[in-house]
Amino acid sequence: MTVPTTGADCAIDPDATVGYEYDGASEAAQLGDDARVRSGTIIYADVEVGDRFRTGHNAVVREDTTIGDDVLVGTNVVVDGRTTIGSNVSMQSGVYVPRNTVVGDDVFLGPYAVLTNDPYPLREEVENVGPTIEPGASVGANATLLPDVTVGADAFVAAGAVVTRDVPPNTLAVGAPAEYRELPEVLDGGNGR
Repeated sequence: MTVPTTGADCAIDPDATVGYEYDGASEAAQLGDDARVRSGTIIYADVEVGDRFRTGHNAVVREDTTIGDDVLVGTNVVVDGRTTIGSNVSMQSGVYVPRNTVVGDDVFLGPYAVLTNDPYPLREEVENVGPTIEPGASVGANATLLPDVTVGADAFVAAGAVVTRDVPPNTLAVGAPAEYRELPEVLDGGNGR
């Protein structure tokens, strides 16, 4: 295992792993100041994390991932690598984020939201591209985002929605497959308000 680089005031539970070496040429994981990594969590080598990072228990953050400041990776969340996550992001319990996904600043991913990157699992060889979630967007519990869709800035994906095509900014996506509606006033303004 590579020795991770940690900032000031980091707390890593004894049975958490930071810097899991998946490849002999991997670089050390880097955690910013004031990180809190809870038991059962595995953070691979080649991961760079900003300040005030928090995990629940049993989270996994795989290689080639960059995470900004003030991010929560909840219990049983899987970030499957080669992913960019902005600052002020909250990923609640059980979220799945596949490779080649971009999550912008001020994004909320509700419990058990599932993002996907493979349009034809095991049936066709294609480049796997995960969703792009623009700044200020919210994705509700148990929502599913199909590969290569974009959720626009300050959009709101309702719980249980199945997003099969791009969601415009400041739009509500609801249903399966998701239909798009004007964002109600109560949901207007994004997550950074």
